[in-house]
Amino acid sequence: METTAPYVPEPAIRRLPWYLACVSRLRAEGVEYVSSTAISHQLNVDSSQIAKDLSYLNIKGKTRIGYEVKELERGLLDFLGFHREHNAVMMGVGSLGAALMADSGLSRYGLNIVAGFDVNPDVVGTRLGGKPIYDYSDLERRVRELDAEIAVIAVPVESAAEVAQKCVDAGIKALWNFTPFHIKTSPAVAIQNTSIYAHLAVMYNRMPK
Repeated sequence: METTAPYVPEPAIRRLPWYLACVSRLRAEGVEYVSSTAISHQLNVDSSQIAKDLSYLNIKGKTRIGYEVKELERGLLDFLGFHREHNAVMMGVGSLGAALMADSGLSRYGLNIVAGFDVNPDVVGTRLGGKPIYDYSDLERRVRELDAEIAVIAVPVESAAEVAQKCVDAGIKALWNFTPFHIKTSPAVAIQNTSIYAHLAVMYNRMPK
């Protein structure tokens, strides 16, 4: 019988990687158990919120002992999908796209960028970090060959909507968008709009005057 994955609110999902980083550090230090209060002190998140977030994953601590660090790390890794490999393609291999393709750290979190796509004839047919750069027009056929399910988008903002739709038409299941354009497409496609510029704006605004 199939089991349904637990529904976890997006704010909780955004906090889970912080918990994972915390417990992974504790596990490396040889700590066996940790309480939600101890995690709270390190992350500045209310301990009751941490306990609630972890309860969505059916992870429960022991009274007066806390959570077993190795078990908690394993449960978080399993839910977040960081231990599974997800093939992705890089749409646009300019400065940002090239940097993301060269970032081997992403593979530690399950993102395997297997190829890039661009319209620039100077880069099409070359390799970046050992990974091929294909012509944008060849996307649909290559996505099937590469068994890619995610597209990372770092194209000029004026091309973002067109590129996103082409990725969806090619069978891509999720889009990680780094352009300032807020992408919307089929409800069946997972979209994560990551605006570096919005984060910069907030940081500048919060800096002491």
